[in-house]
Amino acid sequence: MGYRIGVDIGGTFTDFCVFDEASQALATLKVLSRPDAPGEEVLHGLQEIERRFGMAPTEVSYFTHGSTVGVNAIIQGKGAKLALLVTEGFRDVLELARLKIPDPYHLFSRRPAPLVPRDRVIGVRERMNPDGSTDTAPDEDSLRDALAIAEARGAEAIVIAFLHAYANPAHERQARAFLNGLRPDLPVFCSAEVWPIVREYERSITACIHGAVQPRVAHYITRLEQALAARGVPVAPMITKSNGGVMTAAAGKTRGIEMLLSGTAAGAIGAGFVARQAGFPRVMSLDVGGTSADVALLRDGMPDFRAGELVGQYPVYLPTVSVSSIGAGGGSIAGVDALGVLRVGPDSAGSVPGPACYGRGGVQATITDAFAVKGVLGAGELGYGAVRIHRDAAVAALEGIGEALGRDGAAAAEAVIALAVANMYREVSRLFSQVGEEPSGYALLAFGGAGPMLGCLLAEELGMAAVIVPRTPGVLAALGGLLADLRSDFLRVVFLDVAAAAMPALAEAYDGLLTEARAWLRDSQGHRGEALVTVTADMRYRGQSYEIEVPLEPEWIAGGAHARMAEAFHARHAEIYGHADAKADVHLVALRVVIAGVTPKPALPAAGLVDSQPAPEALVAVTHGGGLLQASLFRRDALPPGARFAGPAVVVQDDTTSWVPPGFAGSVDAYGNLILRRGEG
Repeated sequence: MGYRIGVDIGGTFTDFCVFDEASQALATLKVLSRPDAPGEEVLHGLQEIERRFGMAPTEVSYFTHGSTVGVNAIIQGKGAKLALLVTEGFRDVLELARLKIPDPYHLFSRRPAPLVPRDRVIGVRERMNPDGSTDTAPDEDSLRDALAIAEARGAEAIVIAFLHAYANPAHERQARAFLNGLRPDLPVFCSAEVWPIVREYERSITACIHGAVQPRVAHYITRLEQALAARGVPVAPMITKSNGGVMTAAAGKTRGIEMLLSGTAAGAIGAGFVARQAGFPRVMSLDVGGTSADVALLRDGMPDFRAGELVGQYPVYLPTVSVSSIGAGGGSIAGVDALGVLRVGPDSAGSVPGPACYGRGGVQATITDAFAVKGVLGAGELGYGAVRIHRDAAVAALEGIGEALGRDGAAAAEAVIALAVANMYREVSRLFSQVGEEPSGYALLAFGGAGPMLGCLLAEELGMAAVIVPRTPGVLAALGGLLADLRSDFLRVVFLDVAAAAMPALAEAYDGLLTEARAWLRDSQGHRGEALVTVTADMRYRGQSYEIEVPLEPEWIAGGAHARMAEAFHARHAEIYGHADAKADVHLVALRVVIAGVTPKPALPAAGLVDSQPAPEALVAVTHGGGLLQASLFRRDALPPGARFAGPAVVVQDDTTSWVPPGFAGSVDAYGNLILRRGEG
């Protein structure tokens, strides 16, 4: 028996979730992030955990960790300086991309500059045919010249993305072996080993993102391992992944691209756990941190998965938990532009200097400052005492906005909050339109440091009837890391018709993928327990340009049930597009296998409900709707399971503050979740 620790590093705070395996107790902590010295916040948090809870580092039995090192390297343009080697004649693969403008409503919007500039994209004489046969073997003189050009132009790593490498990676591997023989210390990455998808741009940009982040991620993980060992932590850290799983630190050193969106994915996994606990089958999670608001749709506790998520301005095509990010976090900066229009975000005050009300030197108004002026923040400590609210600084920061808008500071604060909610409403409405559903059929699960302040306001605009605030909303992503299973995705491009004649080849591909997946789980991750396997295929009607992912049953493949596969595709096509052609030929482009090694889960038992209506600790003055209200103030730990209260109310706790506006009523369920229902206040 020991302690299981989950860590998630955000833009403003780093969150810790500690589970005592003996007592089944859950403890949480926040410390300020250190973008100037990544990793220092982890060691500081361990010191605070030992001081506050008496837990020695030697008692840690499991440690999961999500980091923003990789994604920050891309966003800030601080990744490794790359050269990209391509098949001769295809130097413009990154320049052409998909010929889409970023914003179809802004005709003068520009695509980002390629991740690798054209003068470091170098053609190599080689050619692989689409069927995987060799047309022209890699030319060594051409490779030698490419290396010289790359080094002359300052390349720190090389990515190889040859034509049709998804069908046969032999040319990429031959080229890497040759380059390694000339420069053993130069990192070289092969696109087909990063992710062997069929389209050239998608595979090339994914490989380039991997090459840009991998050296920095590997260095960070090595430092983390050393620091934890020096503190006496006896276990190697597990790294949370963008697909909602975890992997060993050793795997993270070679697969850093898989942890780019680990924080948002872990938050969705934690939200799914809470949604199942609370008994809500359809939930929209709203994770509002210091920089952004991340939204995911969950059905029966499971998020959707998709490829093509943006990392900064660039798409990465590995499967990730489907999360939409909105530039509206607690630290998002508000201001009035030259035309007198109020703007909120996407720039953030972060943790340094932070919102003005943190008293750390910030002077620009943020959403957090607006809630301090509103009166919601300030009744309790913030971030486990790491921050004390300076309301006078927030008032001063909002006064300038008020003057520019011709309003007082309180009205300016209300305008900032209203605009932030409107921005979220616009993006969330678009998300629901894409999946063809109505928000009213979902509950909103609010978490992150600022989510519970904004949750009810957004739910009211969307017509949602209920808001769920978890017991530890400010650190739910850290809890999600503790709940995540070992998980990895495997893909093989097959290009097969869904017909009887193709079933042996499909079965062979499936057996190969399954063998690869089980070897990864057993040999790379050292897992000997329960394993779950899911199978999907990228399928399309013959002649279509793009595919949809369709769940398959393994027995269909083993039994050659091609008709069942076609039926599944038709049904999925009708579900997405509203129509299907059961007589049309179906083509299977790629087969996917996902394997999950089940990890031990914290057991959080239900408590008995005792119907009660606790008296508020005090009344606080809160501006709302142009007037001043007296809101009930409650401490979260003073609301036992079964407690009920009506809004307006402010609920404070160590990791966040919840705002319950008029028209909402709250109750606490058996797991300590706060359930806020609209129309009952």
